[in-house]
Amino acid sequence: MLEYITQIDFQILDFIQNNLRCDVLDKIMVFLSLIGEGGIVWFAVSIPMLFFKKTRVCGIVMILSMGISLFLGEFLLKNIIGRVRPCNINNEIEMLVKRPKSFSFPSGHTSSSFASATTIFQWNKKYGVLALVLAALIGFSRLYNYVHFPTDVLAGMLFGVFISLLTYHLVKRYKLDNKIENLRFSRKG
Repeated sequence: MLEYITQIDFQILDFIQNNLRCDVLDKIMVFLSLIGEGGIVWFAVSIPMLFFKKTRVCGIVMILSMGISLFLGEFLLKNIIGRVRPCNINNEIEMLVKRPKSFSFPSGHTSSSFASATTIFQWNKKYGVLALVLAALIGFSRLYNYVHFPTDVLAGMLFGVFISLLTYHLVKRYKLDNKIENLRFSRKG
């Protein structure tokens, strides 16, 4: 069964390589992977949120979701599953990005992106839709750049959404949102 899934994964990756690769998309996809690295774009969005009462809870939940996603996905799941990346199986593909050294499953770029985007969506639907589009593009960039299988990206997406929903639920259930809103980041009254 896993062999069959991997075969389909490679067919999708090869379709992308053979039909979508072009100079313009090469630059865009490298950029999208870069801003997804370590959740950079999502930290850039969440940190300023901490300084405004109206967005503070969203910012905290984003950071918590990304942290949980990073810990469980990158340090536990990837090492337990140990799936080799497609670029390390098929060495003939011209790489646009540096070959990652970690395992492939699930996609960390995608899980942190969907954890963040789902969190934004829960607080603000309009901005959330834009965030989800960006998360999807970051996930697709991992396929385009041949560093993840489609099932890695799909798992990362589902994992990120789940972590965000769980974190949001726990914050609401234990009424932490009111406490977070009233946090102060300065000594001024």
